[in-house]
Amino acid sequence: MNHGKENKKIREAAKAAGVYLWQVAYAMGIDDQVFSRKLRLPLPEEEEAKILFVIEQLKQQEGGA
Repeated sequence: MNHGKENKKIREAAKAAGVYLWQVAYAMGIDDQVFSRKLRLPLPEEEEAKILFVIEQLKQQEGGA
């Protein structure tokens, strides 16, 4: 099993953007614990793209503040 390696792209994007995963969960209207559990397994490409979009939006908000 690949513990901790699932959804590496999402985790790295959040880290590079200076955004915490709980902030992504909050922005998506998901409980942070539920979001963390979601990231344990591979996500469909559509859902991954949506999360990456939210990360980019949060990054822009943080940069504009």
